[in-house]
Amino acid sequence: MRKLSQSLLVSCLLFAGLAQARTVTDIANRTVEVPDNPQRIVVGESRMLYTLALVQDGDPAQHVVGWPGDMAQLDAQSWSMYVKAFPQIASIPWLGQNNYTQMNVEKVIALKPDLVILPVYARKQTDRDQMEITLTNAGIPVIYVDLRVDQLHNTIPSVKLLGEVLNHPEKAGRFIAFYQQHMDRIRERISAYQGKRTTIMLQLHLGRREGCCTTVSHGNLADLLTFAGGDNIAQGAFNSVYGDLSAEKVITDNPDVYITTGMAGPEGKRVSDLMLGPQVTQAQAEQSFREVMDKQPVLSTLKAVREGRAYSVWHNFYLSPYHMVDVEVFAKTMYPQLFKDVDPQQTMKDLYAQFLPVPFSGTYWATLPPAK
Repeated sequence: MRKLSQSLLVSCLLFAGLAQARTVTDIANRTVEVPDNPQRIVVGESRMLYTLALVQDGDPAQHVVGWPGDMAQLDAQSWSMYVKAFPQIASIPWLGQNNYTQMNVEKVIALKPDLVILPVYARKQTDRDQMEITLTNAGIPVIYVDLRVDQLHNTIPSVKLLGEVLNHPEKAGRFIAFYQQHMDRIRERISAYQGKRTTIMLQLHLGRREGCCTTVSHGNLADLLTFAGGDNIAQGAFNSVYGDLSAEKVITDNPDVYITTGMAGPEGKRVSDLMLGPQVTQAQAEQSFREVMDKQPVLSTLKAVREGRAYSVWHNFYLSPYHMVDVEVFAKTMYPQLFKDVDPQQTMKDLYAQFLPVPFSGTYWATLPPAK
């Protein structure tokens, strides 16, 4: 009788486990069975914390048991801010330095996760399929989200998916409504606009490389530029998402507006010399922009730079739903009269106040004054 009771108990527990599973469709259109209440999660980049914080209350990494060290390496300011608020985050094991392609799948399995969440990258990774197959064969469900490649189409489904699998659909829904409201305002005004489109150049990480000029031609940030009404001078210049424009091309096209990205902080590891992001003051952002631009003999000759239509924006906006702030900054710099009531600074403050568990701080964009 005791053996029978034990067998029934085991059967009931197994049945309960199965009953708690749910089936979802991820951003890669894969049907995956995931646990109803995942307790041990591995994520493919720690900067996914930006988005996890949008759909969960309290510690956004409360169930994370492993991730790469990209946030600490590439956004030391945000990392220190979250570690201060939730000290246990610092003890989560690193599985590689900057992205999930560096993760050892055996170490992932050893952590006994009940869910692995991986990002989609612009460049197809050759080991993506193998990791997915190995984890699936080990009985570990894998889902993909896309917050950086095709943001315009995949952000809302990705946030909705995270809200569903993390059991916070209500908060995810509130953020989706907030995001949609801000994006729709830009979309509707650009759709009704009949004037000349503003030509624009977006350079990634000003001062990080010697040559001129790393940018995006399509997808990713290029899609956001187009969405905001920009005529991107890099469109069609190369086949890949990322590439370089020659100095001659930049000088010849002489864009109406110049924008660059940066993400260095006042302390810690310096990814570049262009300071933006949490803990950075407005004065630090503007001074670093001026100092870096003064070292650019080609860019300094552009009319946009000389006449005060040059801007810097925080690079890390692009890999989370925070990119809606990118869109507002882009639109406002290109069409200041059309979007004079749009206030990206207030959008950031509202984002923090309504959805994030840490206080707002820092400077996320700056303007270069006209040359004297």
